[in-house]
Amino acid sequence: MATMRVKATESPVTFRHMLPIISASTLGTAIEWYDFFFYSFLAVTVFPAVFFPKLDPFVGIFAAFSTNFVGFVARPLGGAFFGWFGDRIGRKSTLAATLLLMGSATMLMGVLPGYATIGIAAPLLLSLLRFLQGIGLGGEWGGSVLLSLEYGDDRRRGFWASWPQTGVPIGLALSVLVILLFKSLFPGDAFESVGWRIPFLQSSVLLIVGLYIRLRIVETPAFARVKDERCISKAPLFEVVRCHWREILLCTLLRSGETAPFYIFTSFVLTYAVQVDANLLYTGLALAAVVCFVLMPTFARISDHVGRKRWFAVGTLLMATFAFPYFLLLQTKQPMLVALALIFSVGVCIPWLYGPEAALISERFSTRLRYSGASLGYQLASVTAGGPAPIIAAYVLANYKTIGGGFVAGAPPYLLIAFYIILMSLVSFIAVLSLREYTGKSMAQE
Repeated sequence: MATMRVKATESPVTFRHMLPIISASTLGTAIEWYDFFFYSFLAVTVFPAVFFPKLDPFVGIFAAFSTNFVGFVARPLGGAFFGWFGDRIGRKSTLAATLLLMGSATMLMGVLPGYATIGIAAPLLLSLLRFLQGIGLGGEWGGSVLLSLEYGDDRRRGFWASWPQTGVPIGLALSVLVILLFKSLFPGDAFESVGWRIPFLQSSVLLIVGLYIRLRIVETPAFARVKDERCISKAPLFEVVRCHWREILLCTLLRSGETAPFYIFTSFVLTYAVQVDANLLYTGLALAAVVCFVLMPTFARISDHVGRKRWFAVGTLLMATFAFPYFLLLQTKQPMLVALALIFSVGVCIPWLYGPEAALISERFSTRLRYSGASLGYQLASVTAGGPAPIIAAYVLANYKTIGGGFVAGAPPYLLIAFYIILMSLVSFIAVLSLREYTGKSMAQE
């Protein structure tokens, strides 16, 4: 198999030079996020009936979200596990392993029998496969980002590191389009019985393509240098927690205002806007993903000029400001206004934060500990913010009269959810102000 040899360079690298690296890192993240999002959408629409049929419909959705949360719990475990190998063995081999794990778990979901066939074993096995998905995704992010970050130059560090981040809107758009396609090919009950399984099985094709591209990339120059100098950490996980616990904690907190709203905007919205045409929501999310894909590297490039801390802090305030308008626009049920809510939330607010976030987190860890440190700082937020967000929002929606009665008499159901988004945004604002600025400077060293 031919191998692409990409050499390190002291001068600013070109996009043409980085294209094979960007392709290898972005395609893998796109495949993994496609699998992850497809499950999240089915947790609202299909899985309550297939795997939790004896529960009340809304309780079934809540149970499906809880099963979904298993994947979020697994992500920091995957980040710690694969981070260890990424800092000990290298980025390339670890990335191939994460893609294989995620793809295998996804394909097994496609053949998993429902509750009617194997009873309680069905949701238990679903939880196990979701856990394995989370392990794979937890290890994927750090390696993909470092692949681009460590091949790129410092002057455009935010821009290069943002390309693996675009795997999120690509995966979101693919999962939405696949759902729309197969719901049309398998209308009504046919989608619930058979249609949803086929995309899980077809992801094997994407898995093979992703592996082929990744295996052609050589190790990053930064890690190769550490290996040549025999500076590899013997216990990177323990060392990074002992020496950089403050950076890990602050990175986890700064993600609150991005990851919690994101899963409300993309997963919970399908439950909240039940009176809005589902196809309109899916179409709006697909359009939002396209806008997000364009703006993510754009915003990251701007952060290379104005400073990532400043840009990110402004983004947290933008997210907090849009919390109430977002739900007000959904409440109108007018197609154009609903689409505007989806596009501005997912297409503008999210990339404002998520674009520069990869460099903002990764650049504060040295090369020998970067995979473990960046992965933990990023993935722990899935437990503290991302995973709980749709569960909290679903609970508030089901019990808002009880909760809101002592808060605001007759409060609409979205009021507390909007306040939750604002709270998470303020947590991010405080956390990012507490971090050191590395924009335009060399990354952290030992």
